[in-house]
Parts: sequence; C-alpha cells; structure tokens
Amino acid sequence: MKVIYNPRYNMGLMGLEKFHPFDGKKFQRAWALLEKELGSDLTSFHVDVDRPLSDDELLSVHTSQHLQMMQQPSELAKAFEVREVALLPYAMINLGFLTPMRWAGRGSIIAARQALQHGFAVNLGGGFHHAKPERAEGFCLFSDIALIVAELRSDGTLTNDQRVAYIDLDAHLGNGVAHCFVSDSRLFHFDMFNESIYPTSDKVAIERVDCPIPVPIGCEGSQYLELLRSQLPRFLDSVTQTKDVGLVIYNAGTDVIAGDDLGLMSLTERDVLERDQFVYQETRQRHLPTVMLLSGGYTEASHRLIANSVAWMCKAA
Repeated sequence: MKVIYNPRYNMGLMGLEKFHPFDGKKFQRAWALLEKELGSDLTSFHVDVDRPLSDDELLSVHTSQHLQMMQQPSELAKAFEVREVALLPYAMINLGFLTPMRWAGRGSIIAARQALQHGFAVNLGGGFHHAKPERAEGFCLFSDIALIVAELRSDGTLTNDQRVAYIDLDAHLGNGVAHCFVSDSRLFHFDMFNESIYPTSDKVAIERVDCPIPVPIGCEGSQYLELLRSQLPRFLDSVTQTKDVGLVIYNAGTDVIAGDDLGLMSLTERDVLERDQFVYQETRQRHLPTVMLLSGGYTEASHRLIANSVAWMCKAA
C-alpha cells in the first residue's frame, strides 16, 4: 500500500475558488488528517511526485488543439465553469490551477506504477474523468486515467492484450474516460452514477460504458451499497474470467455524500467508508493491482472522507 502526494497538488488563485464549490486545498487537508491519524507510520507509505506532466505526455492521449485551447482563458473558464477565469491572464491561471493539475496527473501515473509493485496505491489527487481527447470539461483539463494506460502500455508494463478494469464511483458519469476509450475494447468500464445530473446528454459515453449502474437523485447508502455489492463482483469476475487484468483504476469521488450540491446523493460518511472498503477488499482478494484516484467532492467533509478511507487502507495493508 502506497500513498502518493505532493503539496504542489493544491490549487487556488486570488479567491476565485469561492465561485466554484471544489475545495482546491482538500489534498493538503486530507494529508494533514493522515499525519494526525498515522503519525510517523505515514512515512513508510508515502511516495513523492518528481515533476508535473509534460506536453509530450499529454499529447499521448490529447490532441494538439486541446493543448492550445488550455492556454486560452476563455476556454478554461468553460472547463472550470467559472466565467471570471476568462478575465485573468493565462500565466496566473497556469500557476493557480493548471500546474497543480499537472502535478496531480503525474502523481496518478506514479500511483499506478506503485500499485503494480505493491498491490494497492492511492493518489491524493487526480481522477479527472470528464476530460475528452479533444476538450476539457467538468473541471477536468486532461484525462490522467487515459494517461496511465497510455504510458504503461507504451513501455510494456501493460501488455497490449492485458485488460484494464475501470471502476467509477464518482456521482457523475465518467464520460471523458468513455470517450478516450470509445474504440478500445481492452478497457472495461463500470460506472455507478446519478442518472439525473451532468453529463446525462452524453449518449456516446453512456453507450460505451460496459456496466452502467444509474441511481436516482437522493440515492441513500443502503440502496447504493446493495447495488455495489451485487454488481461489482459480477463485473470483476466477468472481466477476469477469460483474460488477464493488468490493472484496476478506481475513481473514488466523494461527491456521493449527503449535502453535496453537485452530486445530489445521500450517502453518509460511514457509507462512503464502506464503499471504499468493499472495493479494496474485492480487488485485493482477486490479487488485482489497483490504483485509487480521488475525483470529485464538493463539501467541507470531502477531505475527511478521503482521510478516513486511506487511513483504513494503510492499517489494513
């Protein structure tokens, strides 16, 4: 078990974060709680991040036009869903948001490599599951999920015939991931999502998901966990039955918690912990190397939910 984190993940710029409910400092807040809970033991689990993602790495899954659009404040304002961003110089946006995301995206790749060595690894960031090859959206500028797969395949760490199992338990459909792998049948996509919120109009994504589990607005923990416990083992068993699964990528959004205005679901803190424990146990008992990414979470409780799950995993390792 390894925890990947660097303080450069943390985002913020001149108070603009107040225009969007995303907590750009939740990474350092989760880290601080882990330090308090685990003490000096955290050192043995921690792996640092060496650098941010380069343009060449991003071009392995994104178009050159996409990278050019990421340098335009007007386009970034659309992706961040904060119109005030369009009024800022690119250099400021790059410092406050883009560079931290590049650090977190690089952390996702490192976490995947650590998962292959140690069985399970958590990146305290990443999970940018709405970004498409040609466009950023939904506060996701690029797809670290697709970057993980591209890099591990390019150097032979994952062979061309090995499958990847992608489990998305963020409240929102992982539409960007579906678009990145729309023609790649080697990635198997399991997604539980609120069927009534963004991005419900993305029919291409919905059709690409191998195992879609839509849930209603206000879905409570009992219903959610019952579905997860019945469907996820079937999915994993079906994917692993005939071919080797080289990696599981788990997108563990905390926007399923009650009170999250973007997720609009009703899980409790205990439900979220049980969810993460179940995924951990199901992948570990099948000996599937698994990397966990944080994805969305838009309440004050988000960093605490993350720390609860990661601390439990460290103690269980």
